[in-house]
Amino acid sequence: MAAALLLRRLLRSATPSSPPLLSKLPLPSRTFPSPFPRLFSASAASSPAAAAAAPAAGSTDALDASRLRNVAVIAHVDHGKTTLMDRLLRQCGADLPHERALDSISLERERGITIASKVTSISWRNNELNMVDTPGHADFGGEVERVVGMVEGAVLVVDAGEGPLAQTKFVLAKALRYGLRPILLLNKVDRPSVSEETCNEVESLVFDLFANLGATEEQLDFPVLYASAKEGWASSTFTKGPAEDARNMSALLDAIVKHVPPPNANLEAPFQMLVSMMERDFYLGRILTGRITSGIVHIGDKIHGLRCTDDGVQKIEEGKVVKLMKKKGTSTVIIDCAGAGDIVSMAGLMTPSIGHTVANVEVMTALPTIELDPPTISMTFGVNDSPLAGRDGTHLTGGKIGDRLMAEAETNLAINVLPGPMSESYEVQGRGELQLGILIENMRREGFELSVSPQESCEYKTEGGEKLEPIEEVTIEVNDEHVGSSWKPFHIGGVRWLTWALFLVVMGGLEFLCPAHLVGYKGVFSSDTRGTGFMHRAFQSYSKYRGLLGNVRKGVLVSVGNGIVTAHALMSLEARGTLFVAPGVETYEGMIVGEHSRDSDLDVNPVRTKELTNIRAPGKDENVRLSPPRLMTLEEAIGYVASDELIEASFNGFLSKVTPKAIRLRKRYLDANKRKMMRNKPKD
Repeated sequence: MAAALLLRRLLRSATPSSPPLLSKLPLPSRTFPSPFPRLFSASAASSPAAAAAAPAAGSTDALDASRLRNVAVIAHVDHGKTTLMDRLLRQCGADLPHERALDSISLERERGITIASKVTSISWRNNELNMVDTPGHADFGGEVERVVGMVEGAVLVVDAGEGPLAQTKFVLAKALRYGLRPILLLNKVDRPSVSEETCNEVESLVFDLFANLGATEEQLDFPVLYASAKEGWASSTFTKGPAEDARNMSALLDAIVKHVPPPNANLEAPFQMLVSMMERDFYLGRILTGRITSGIVHIGDKIHGLRCTDDGVQKIEEGKVVKLMKKKGTSTVIIDCAGAGDIVSMAGLMTPSIGHTVANVEVMTALPTIELDPPTISMTFGVNDSPLAGRDGTHLTGGKIGDRLMAEAETNLAINVLPGPMSESYEVQGRGELQLGILIENMRREGFELSVSPQESCEYKTEGGEKLEPIEEVTIEVNDEHVGSSWKPFHIGGVRWLTWALFLVVMGGLEFLCPAHLVGYKGVFSSDTRGTGFMHRAFQSYSKYRGLLGNVRKGVLVSVGNGIVTAHALMSLEARGTLFVAPGVETYEGMIVGEHSRDSDLDVNPVRTKELTNIRAPGKDENVRLSPPRLMTLEEAIGYVASDELIEASFNGFLSKVTPKAIRLRKRYLDANKRKMMRNKPKD
């Protein structure tokens, strides 16, 4: 492997250096002319010479598949992928309203992560580049899996200072599985700590990662570019600061045109398209987005939706193309027609969804569906029945909750919704805490009020009379001083230590295979590493069931009173553990108000008031000073309530009561006597 990389570098150094492409081709102005004046600046659209550089949408030249390039941008979280997309759009003349222009979801802008895949197109040197921005977190791996089949190439963005990390391996494995030949882009090379030697080391690590993932010889011969997305430039050779006339993204755009093959298109065949994305519009209804596999589609064409079933191909709905659209920059333009190999959106059918085929009415063959990794965890969503129910939300009934979850499952194939164990409850299966947390947060903001059960292992299988459970590959990145404390909790059972490797000089990596129901450790891990560690999980395979695991969390403080929390009561409870509430908060019997310092639960009265007497005190009243309460985020609450084995071993579990204005933890059974009875109930 090392010899192959050395030979690769020798061949590269032996090649006579040629003048850069920038010296051969005229550089475009900062506002590159475009034929789409409503998307780009007026000065750019006013140049007729530039307008001829890119054919108008829907024209005959636009149907030429040889000028198309379909590319996905993949990366680990926070390696500069979305910033890179901004610079590419600006390079080609797009007028961006703000930074991270493709992050259209409010939660994406707030958290600084990409949640959903987006497709846009840019024009470059008489070529049309369909760019797909993908999430970097494994919890949103379904977004990567459903769009990677639409492209012929990928740009793998790697932080030159950190090197390939856990999610780099995840997204790269998906790209290699579909036969893509990625372009390696080492980003953030402008940092003072990054040198040419550092980039060579990172390139070697990426090469090893390619080889370990089973890349072919052609995929191993990947082109390498160096860039600073923040400063807006890319180069084919290592540099800390290119010349003024080379401070742009031309090198990357030219590399995409050169190394990414055009799609194999058959314009003579009947029209077929596999739906990869779906969104709703108040006026147009359901908008289906996908790559055209064959043929040409025009506005007004008669089409129908098809899906594969156990009994064969089933016709879903028949209609006609009402609107045909294409993403250009940050806007959508209407086009008259589109050909094979292009990625477009259409309106006219109301029933087909992601994974279904849209084709001409004479076609009765459905395209192969998208293969997704199975979900690993599940949670039960139901109606909130706490004493404080109905005070904050507007959507309270089980019917409304079910309709919202079903609508989510239609647009997100990585989420499954099944009937729950109780009436008006629904089992929601997903990839991880972050994915389900985003769903709950969106529902909260939409005015839903619901209760959420602890997360459990999603699905068990039985093969040959043996019970199997889903196994995840867990990667931990920690500083050296936290290595010992971070992996000790994995001794609770059911865990096999895979490898030990140093990603860089200061960061270490631990890789484990563990059951998917080893949940709840994330909160403990954050505390053990003082918030400096990172943990990533991804589905690996199914393996023999290892039984129940140990406890990684202590007991809780449970309220036995109803009313307003008082400072007088909390003063005596501080010695019992960590508090979750502050004075003035309304509580009820069965609500969790803190974490016990011991492994057992403790019933407490946080609403106790100070008794008044008719004896005057010689001094002022006691000055109560309390430590700040521990406030959990939604993802922390999801991981917290799922960390105790008591949840899986008996019905004395927790429910996370989620409202639009508050996140509260409570016992499933509010009455203390009922909890005691259920705790003593014989296990099945």
